[in-house]
Amino acid sequence: MPSDIVVRALHSIPEFQRCIEIAREVWADSELDVEPHVTYVIADHTGGQVLGAFDGNLMVGFVKAFVGLHGLTPYLHSHMAAVLPSHRDRRVGRHLKLFQREDALRRNIRLVEWTFDPLETKNAHFNINRLGAISRKFIPDFYGITTSPLHRNMPTDRLLVEWHLDTKRVISAINELTPEPRESPVYIHLPAELEEWKKSDPDKVIEVQTRIRNEFVQWFGKGHAVIGVRSTTSGVDYCLAPYSDF
Repeated sequence: MPSDIVVRALHSIPEFQRCIEIAREVWADSELDVEPHVTYVIADHTGGQVLGAFDGNLMVGFVKAFVGLHGLTPYLHSHMAAVLPSHRDRRVGRHLKLFQREDALRRNIRLVEWTFDPLETKNAHFNINRLGAISRKFIPDFYGITTSPLHRNMPTDRLLVEWHLDTKRVISAINELTPEPRESPVYIHLPAELEEWKKSDPDKVIEVQTRIRNEFVQWFGKGHAVIGVRSTTSGVDYCLAPYSDF
């Protein structure tokens, strides 16, 4: 971990209020959609996590997770993760997630889940390639329409990712080991023009969102999972394979 960044658990109301300040800066929600500090209190009090990343005395990022159950097996749902724009590309998010993993395993929790927008390919690369998570579920319009300009007044479609913390796949990813190249039988493609369309052509973005929604639902329904993300000359591909194959 960089010597100037420290990650630790948060427990106090002033710390939770600082998380809200960061969330406001990152998502620019209206007050209607800003989560109050009591949700952080509840996450901390009920066995979830509120973790902060600090540059000196300044908190520059955080993660908030709640406890969930699959049957009788506990897991963490990582509901929010944010890093200030001033501290992007300094591996702050990675170190928050690695601390989250260590804390979960210490408590015998072996699965963390969260959602992300499949149109955000940098997040996809981080979640799937860098952390070793997979995805087998697509949730249309998960949060409904929000006030955040980052959501562009569009349906909040999300991929649900599963981070199986003590698997070989995850251990290889977090240790930055290069996986063996493999062919994927299915690719879901996002065109290279997508980032420009987000700024200039919302109708094109909606077309892409609708297409990939149908493709994810189709292939997940056939038992496939997202196992990789690759960049090509024409854009970015989600790489899918039957879940039983890896």
